[in-house]
Amino acid sequence: MGFSFFASRAAARFLEDIRRPSSAGVSTAALLLTAASGGGIVAYADSARAEEAPEPPPRKKKVVVLGTGWAGTSFLKNLDSSRYEVKVISPRNYFAFTPLLPSVTCGTVEARSVVEPIRRMFEKKGKDVAYYEAECFKIDPTKKAVHCRSAVGTNLDGNGDFMVDYDYLVVALGATVNTFNTPGVMEHCHFLKEVEDAQKIRKSVIDCFERASIPNISEEEKRKILHFVIIGGGPTGVEFAAELHDFLVEDLVKLYPAIEQFVKITIIQSGEHILNTFDQRIAVFAESKFQRDGIELSTGFRVIKVSDDSITVKCKSSGVETLVPYGMAVWSAGIGTRPVITDFMSQVGQGKRRALATNEWLRVPECDSVYAIGDCSSISQRKIMEDISTIFKVADKDNSGTLTLKEINDVLEDICDSNKESMVVNIEEFKKALSHVDSQVKTVPATAQVAAQQGYYLADCFNKKDHCIEHPEGPLRLTGSGEGHHNFRPFRYKHLGQFAPLGGEQAAAELPGDWVSMGHSTQWLWYSVYASKQVSWRTRVLVVSDWTRRFIFGRDSSRI
Repeated sequence: MGFSFFASRAAARFLEDIRRPSSAGVSTAALLLTAASGGGIVAYADSARAEEAPEPPPRKKKVVVLGTGWAGTSFLKNLDSSRYEVKVISPRNYFAFTPLLPSVTCGTVEARSVVEPIRRMFEKKGKDVAYYEAECFKIDPTKKAVHCRSAVGTNLDGNGDFMVDYDYLVVALGATVNTFNTPGVMEHCHFLKEVEDAQKIRKSVIDCFERASIPNISEEEKRKILHFVIIGGGPTGVEFAAELHDFLVEDLVKLYPAIEQFVKITIIQSGEHILNTFDQRIAVFAESKFQRDGIELSTGFRVIKVSDDSITVKCKSSGVETLVPYGMAVWSAGIGTRPVITDFMSQVGQGKRRALATNEWLRVPECDSVYAIGDCSSISQRKIMEDISTIFKVADKDNSGTLTLKEINDVLEDICDSNKESMVVNIEEFKKALSHVDSQVKTVPATAQVAAQQGYYLADCFNKKDHCIEHPEGPLRLTGSGEGHHNFRPFRYKHLGQFAPLGGEQAAAELPGDWVSMGHSTQWLWYSVYASKQVSWRTRVLVVSDWTRRFIFGRDSSRI
């Protein structure tokens, strides 16, 4: 009974201790009890007021980016990755400055001078960006996941396949070549979309010269081997033809003087002129220069078949077919859709389109969390005439059935001068005016310039998403769900001009303000612009040093 008494006194003292707060704000006590019946020892500790565990930080939204081209890289460089969990998936672990690929084909610039490793570009972002060298072969918008296949090895299952889920998906996969189902193109033609394509062309050019130099080759065979054909008279085809001509004239004819007279370059173009996306003055200048340089232009011809040693072309005006023997052919006649994009479009009801359609905010309309930028997408701008009745109703605040120009200015920015507010229009006149606006709307071209601007715009939207939800900055919502204003301003492409190098240290430029420049001075402008547009100081120094080396020593003709 005595032991039980002391145990009771100890328990009472323990209860007083746990009721008395300590200076640290937490009351703790310990009691050592010896059970008389069992003879055991029980240690007891407790806390009257434990510190509350800190709440875990909110989960970051997962942003998955497919592709490391112009659009994807521009998006990643400008995205505030500390706000998101970013994963980048691409079979190409570098960014390539594609406008200089024609220069790579002839050794004017080395291949490694125009590429920048992806991991180096984002090393300052640290753990905020994860990169997987893999290819996405399926997008599942229902489960919000992408199915990928490793490009370098296999996983535990042995097949290299894995799945990555997302909250937001940015599709920037670019485009592939478009052969228009022409027989023999995939088997016998070179392309100029990737760095590897440029390296293959460079080896093939040297191979042609070495083959033509072998003894006992007839002159007819030499002419065929040294006939270089470029199919497509757009900017890529024209620039490659100019680079190839400079390579032949400035370097190869000195090394292969015996076969100089057999060399020929031909451009086959289905349209009536080359560079048909440029100002007509540039197209005329380019055609006259190529004719002086001895580059043959076959305009108005369509390629209908390619074999291992000849190209069958058909004249569009007469329908006559002609056989063109060749030694090397380069296909640069347009872009097509990648299989993964085709499959995704069929899932979201866009199966009949050539590119993935987005709205003015670069979002795929059928998927709230999927965005598409770059060559794989196309912006479908809603026609104003489709919303004409809604627009008129919103603008007609006094319900008069007519609009003053002040009322129009309230709903459409800068539609006319503000000093003509006495003028009024009815709905028919309003329809006629906006119908004219619709007819002037043009789609943006599939160029690096557009892709880079789209990436920058979308990254800016992601960076200020939370702010714009509370403070929308977009235009008034006229259709669809929701009221008020859109969160963001729609994407607007700003054309900064375009260049066309024509060889012989001459180039043509079409710049904003209807300014056209051609000649030697424009070539130096091209040098300065392309050097400044490099993504890092490393590539900038390498490219400029390659140009300098070429001026001093010429191009390297080694087959490596």
